[in-house]
Amino acid sequence: MAPKHPSRAGRGARDLEINPIFTREPLSVPRYRLPAGEMEPSTAYQVVHDELMLDGNARLNLATFVSTWAEPEARLLMAECAEKNMIDKDEYPRTAELEMRCVRMLARLWNAEDPHHAVGCSTTGSSEAAMLGGLALKRRWRERRRAAGAPADRPNLVMGVNVQICWEKFADYFEVEPRYVPMEGGRYHLGAREAVELCDENTIGVVAVLGSTFDGSYEPVAAIAAALDDLQARTGLDVPIHVDGASGAMIAPFLDPDLLWDFRLPRVASINTSGHKYGLVMPGVGWALWRDEDALPDDLVFHVNYLGGDMPTFALNFSRPGAQVVAQYYNFLRLGFDGYRRVQQGCRDVATRLAAEIGGLGPYETITDGGELPVLAFRTREDAGFTVYDASAALREYGWLVPAYSFPENRTDLDVLRVVVRNGFGHDLADLFMDDLRRTTSRLHSHVHAHRDPRDTSGFAHGAEPKKVRARRV
Repeated sequence: MAPKHPSRAGRGARDLEINPIFTREPLSVPRYRLPAGEMEPSTAYQVVHDELMLDGNARLNLATFVSTWAEPEARLLMAECAEKNMIDKDEYPRTAELEMRCVRMLARLWNAEDPHHAVGCSTTGSSEAAMLGGLALKRRWRERRRAAGAPADRPNLVMGVNVQICWEKFADYFEVEPRYVPMEGGRYHLGAREAVELCDENTIGVVAVLGSTFDGSYEPVAAIAAALDDLQARTGLDVPIHVDGASGAMIAPFLDPDLLWDFRLPRVASINTSGHKYGLVMPGVGWALWRDEDALPDDLVFHVNYLGGDMPTFALNFSRPGAQVVAQYYNFLRLGFDGYRRVQQGCRDVATRLAAEIGGLGPYETITDGGELPVLAFRTREDAGFTVYDASAALREYGWLVPAYSFPENRTDLDVLRVVVRNGFGHDLADLFMDDLRRTTSRLHSHVHAHRDPRDTSGFAHGAEPKKVRARRV
């Protein structure tokens, strides 16, 4: 006898009642415990496949910075390397070699003095890479303090309140005081003067973000470096910079070559980026690079011997896939400098076009126009008659995932929508998006009152999470 259906749909204890390929006897599959026995591979596949159909369409996800499209050849290489563990460098020496080639290519792209002897590694993403950069800053600071006979128990890290959540995790996990510079007026990221004001003898470094997740803007790395140079000249304090280039470090070298943000600035000690963002690889790979060996204390590095040679490793994760590293090398080989420039320029062209058209609709005001990262943030005007949360929910009905969120302190009054333009989101999809935004706007205009506020948002801000600015410890 078939089990009775529960009276309340969606109860956690209810098993899955399935007839997945429409020709077999009905099955009952437990949701939260292992089935007692096996099932046919095709049946298991269909069960999982059918449930995943309820996920959103990744190509229409305008919240994420992560790549949602790749060439078939890149996918094929990833499938061929799916079983390779990146940490097993002696078993997979060619994969390890491709990793080091990518490091050297990035070192040259970011203007390291000696790219062939660059110090760097792959990671699972920019969050791990950022934490490695932070650990190196802390260890260098601690060594300097101990060498001077000074206490080394109260490290702090200066950054804008707009940093990605991984930096808050770093500070918490590795016992570093986070000193956040709040937003003020029309300044939506870290400023040079504000950064220096929070630095003291316990500051392990300043994090400068090349491409804020809140609005896509670049932080003024060169100005921050100059202000820190002045601080050292006045006080003797030598504070290094880590550039969080999760997105911008794969945009600026191709589209903004004259912008000073990288190893051309002597104060920049390390840089991280996401290979799976504007590096154009599917999730998950990141990269961390240091200016030279002095910037990465050797006692943080583990040395692995393979094929009679030395392979230094520095990572928080141990086992992790090598497929994404191979795909990164494929992209570098396939596109070259001109190919990356063309792809990133295409994304920026779409972003700036969308910003111009959205700003011309009437109810919206753009905060950023996609002219740095291919990212645009916009808000509803006071007389729009609806909120950004109304617009975000309405766009979901067409399949578009567009995050709506509040800015952090001291601009919590500012609620925005954000669109991230990635490779694969071309002018054709931009046309469809604008058609749906116009329909959404027209329908929302007909509402008497706005219905949604920040409490109604689903919370998919992708890096634009609020942080609490803590009082400075004395």
